[in-house]
Order: sequence, then structure tokens, then C-alpha cells
Amino acid sequence: MRLSTLGYSIKQGVKSIWRNKMFSLASVATMAACIFMFSIFYSVVVNFNYMMKNVESSVNIVVYFNEETDQATIDTIGVQIASKTSLIKQIDYVSADDAWDEYITEYLNLDEGDEEAKERAKNLINPNDNPLANSAHYNVYVNRIEDQNAVVEYIKTLEGVRDVSQQQEASATLSTLNRVVGYVSIAIILILLAVSAFLISNTVTVGISVRKEEIGIMKLIGATNLFVRAPFLIEGMLIGLVGAAIPLLLWYMIYGRVISYAMNNFSALTNIMTFLPVNEVFRTLLPVGVLLGIGIGLIGSIFTIRRHLKV
Repeated sequence: MRLSTLGYSIKQGVKSIWRNKMFSLASVATMAACIFMFSIFYSVVVNFNYMMKNVESSVNIVVYFNEETDQATIDTIGVQIASKTSLIKQIDYVSADDAWDEYITEYLNLDEGDEEAKERAKNLINPNDNPLANSAHYNVYVNRIEDQNAVVEYIKTLEGVRDVSQQQEASATLSTLNRVVGYVSIAIILILLAVSAFLISNTVTVGISVRKEEIGIMKLIGATNLFVRAPFLIEGMLIGLVGAAIPLLLWYMIYGRVISYAMNNFSALTNIMTFLPVNEVFRTLLPVGVLLGIGIGLIGSIFTIRRHLKV
């Protein structure tokens, strides 16, 4: 398309929007409402996923060894587990002495760095031996909570492994939540897309009806199909762009305040929830929201042109 033709199409698209102000405003308002709802929903979903990732990172698999297993075998088990790089995020070795230290620290609520208090407590409880002598283990963290069962089954096959402990209930709950959020996300996005495209389609239909005689004259003097259709495509895209820009700007201004309000008025949330900063959310939301608005406008226009504009 030549620049002159593009300029004409933009001019005619703007004129059509202005000519049908009420329909255009209704389309922009509806688009803005849909994109605003999408922005809120997107922010909820990405924050939920962020929180779930933090929770998942604390859900571990504990691997215990057979009694009298030597350190070389324990090291080999660790290497075999770590080799599953696509599944394993992190693996930490906890010796029997470390396990005894952790137990003393947690049971007596001692300061982590107070070694003197730990030694006194050990001598009082069991001065001659480590009662957790067979408690050396690996803490294994997976990349995705859905992979936990597969990792457990693999570890059970390794020589020298006595027992594998996993948090099955937490794993199942998190997996279910992730699936539900995914399905709901897709459903709501599809509904928003359909509603917005339908309303823009109605606006463009009115524009075609108003300019029907003018379009007929243009065709008689040899105007190409693209020349006739382009203004309506531009019209839909402009409505989509404006309808996306307004709610995105509004949500950018109030997102931080919503998070601050939630954290200040629901202090219990601070212990279980962490929210993404506005820049992290909008790094993806801004381009997606703009492209979504323009795309919906374009799709609505194309659909309408095919139905009502026979050129």
C-alpha cells in the first residue's frame, strides 16, 4: 500500500469514527471495559503463578539411605538424581550431624548461629551419641510440581535408597490449582475476545451502511478492493487501540495502590503472599494488551467486511 493510500485510509477511518460517534464511543467503552477486566485478570493470574512458584520451591522430596551406606554411594545417588536436569531444580545434602543440629535448633528455638547453646543442648539430651545417626538425606526440589511423582519413582529405583518421602497432598493440591487457573484463564480470555469483536463488528457495519452509496461510486470509477476496505480496517484497529490504551493506563496508575491497600489492610496476606511489582506485570501486559486491542478491532472489521461489504 502506498503512503498516500495509507494516509487516505487513516483519514477516512477517523472520519468514520467521528461520523458514528455514539457507536464508536460504545465500542471504545466496551473494549476498554473488556481490556480492563483482562488486565485485572491477567494481573491476578501472573501473581497467583508467582506465588505458586514460591510455594512449589518449598515443596521438597526427602531421600533417605540404607543403614551403613558409605559416603561414596551417597555421592553417587546425588549425582544420579542431579543428572535429571530437566526435572530437578536443586538438590541439597543434609548429613546426620546437620540433621541433629537442625532438630536441636528448631526444637529449642535456638539462634541459628549460637553453636555454644547447641552443644550444651546436645550434651544435656544425649551427650554420647547422635540419636539421628541414620537420618542423613537429600532434599530434592523439582522444576515443576507436576513432575514430583515421576522423580519419586525414579529415585526409588536407585541402589542404596531406603525411603523417599514426598508431600503428596501439597503436590496434588498445587497441580490441581495450576490446571484450574489455566482453564479459567483461557475461558475468560475467549469470552472477552468474542464480546469485543462483536461490538466492533457492529460499529463497522454502521459505517459501511452510511458509506454504501459512496463505496458504489468508488467502485464505478475503478477503486481497488483494498482501497475500499482499508478505511474500515483502520477504523476497527483505531477503536481497538484507543479501547486498549485507556484501561492499560488506568490499571498502571492504580495497580500499585491496590497492592498497597491489600497489604496494609489485610496484614495476614504478607505472611503467605508476595506480589509482583507493576513494572514486572506490565512488561508483558502492555504489549499483549495493545496487540490484543488492535487485533480484536482488525478481526471484527474483517468479519464485518466479508459479511456486509461485497466488493
